[in-house]
Amino acid sequence: MKLRSRSRDEQSASASVGPDAYDERLAEALVASRRLEPHQVDAARSIDAGGSLAEQLIGSGVMTDEDLAHTLAAHYGVDEVDFRHTDPDAAAVALLPQEAAHALRALPIAIEDEHVVVAVVDPSPERRAELASALGRSARLVVATHADLERALASEYKATREVEGQIQAFEARDSLRREADQLETAQVNEDAPVVQVVQMIITQGLRDRASDIHIEPSGDRVRVRYRIDGALADVLDLPGSIGPAIVSRVKILSGMNIVERRRAQDGQISMVVEGRDVDIRVASTAVVGGEKVVMRLLDKSRSLFRLEQLGMPSDTADRYSQLIHAPYGMVICAGPTGGGKTTTLYASLGELNTPERNIMTIEDPVEYTFDSINQIQINEPAGVTFSGGLRSILRQDPDVILVGEIRDVDTARIAVQSALTGHLVLSSLHATEAVSALYRLLDMGIESFLIASSVTAVVAQRLVRRSCTSCLEPYSPSPEELAFLRRFGDPEVEVEQFLRGVGCHFCSHTGFLERIGVYELLAVTDQVRELIVDRAPHDEMRKLASSQGMRTLQEQAARLVRDGTTTAAEVMRSIYIAGV
Repeated sequence: MKLRSRSRDEQSASASVGPDAYDERLAEALVASRRLEPHQVDAARSIDAGGSLAEQLIGSGVMTDEDLAHTLAAHYGVDEVDFRHTDPDAAAVALLPQEAAHALRALPIAIEDEHVVVAVVDPSPERRAELASALGRSARLVVATHADLERALASEYKATREVEGQIQAFEARDSLRREADQLETAQVNEDAPVVQVVQMIITQGLRDRASDIHIEPSGDRVRVRYRIDGALADVLDLPGSIGPAIVSRVKILSGMNIVERRRAQDGQISMVVEGRDVDIRVASTAVVGGEKVVMRLLDKSRSLFRLEQLGMPSDTADRYSQLIHAPYGMVICAGPTGGGKTTTLYASLGELNTPERNIMTIEDPVEYTFDSINQIQINEPAGVTFSGGLRSILRQDPDVILVGEIRDVDTARIAVQSALTGHLVLSSLHATEAVSALYRLLDMGIESFLIASSVTAVVAQRLVRRSCTSCLEPYSPSPEELAFLRRFGDPEVEVEQFLRGVGCHFCSHTGFLERIGVYELLAVTDQVRELIVDRAPHDEMRKLASSQGMRTLQEQAARLVRDGTTTAAEVMRSIYIAGV
């Protein structure tokens, strides 16, 4: 759907909007409704934290976002809107350009006869007049919370909405220029269509919380997909003619060779997107039909998790915290690619990071930086490898060492020896579950008595999608889901009302929003060490660990299902359970 160009009235309306006028009206409404006393408003304004008066009131805990919406709705005599049950009409959204919507903090959601229903945070008559001027028709205002409106604006005004126009411009230029000219344009002209398309794809990926962006040639089309909360979703379907230029643009940004199209390449991009520092790991590979590119987004502005925020049950978190505070030994975090291992390791470092400890890491890449931790970036062309870097770390008098990933026998051997010589070593390892991680070290050729003496704990993990709390509804599990719950949860569980997200505006109608970790903690006791030395069968060690209190990934996931945090279908999709 094409948007009309902004009129002078819209531009003047946007220019006239300022935070000071809204703050004054908000203060008057709060005092007039006796929700706050004048001195409380003055105290909130005196907080030197930036932002609007509403943000200061909410941030300081004086009022909640919901209380603010209730008060303003009652004061001005307007209705409230709940975006959990309201989907904006695309025709209504198209009436207000993105710039004006953000400036006015307003989102049209429906068209009713002669007026437009608009969700706002400021339902004053002044704002109604500004919106009427911008829309060219009368407006009926409804109040939304600040958080809900921000999410709705981000959802409705997507960065990729103008891609079609850029593609048309690209195809018009492509008919006049050769491919080489396009590559040169992609490199030097920031206004070139292909440059804008790539920027839009990255920007919207960051807005949608995508962890990865896939750009895939498929016949005469190019498919763009985002991995959001662990699941891939189609986002764009582009003509095949623009595919090579998009790949070349990404290669230029990441410092890759744009001429080489047969060999797989890796690169990295550091950029600022909408005020946020972002690192992007890029990998290209030749496939039938062209080159595929995958970009992994690392939003450096997102705060790091603490251990208690990871999703571990309290008893598991307490036990894990005790193990990582040991003076020496090796703690392994096991799981698949994209399973959250690095997040767990960083959370562990955050708890260990004190002035008394010398903490050093060797990573590929360094995803997040700590001011008080010494971090080494792998650079194989320069000779900085995991094994070589780990040897150099041992000469730096470390107390805690983080090895980003154990990839080969040399790295594994040095890490084990470091743990045996009085250092605490944290590392990640690809394995399906906790016991399997020990057998992976054995398969690498590490002697069983060294593993038994060095490894103190293994925590295996997966990530499952959380049910969206904005659209939770009861449901009855299917026979397959019920069988899973009876096997790994309560054997006596009956068909009762479980909760799941049914899909709403906030979760893009998927029923899921964000993810939570599922953890399996294996503490290496004396009995486990004996089985390691004896190279006992996998099943025997797993039975021993369970008898000593280890709760498996499946058992922990079943608990999350009973709590309504996720669904049995999601657990069965994400966690391998056959034969367990």
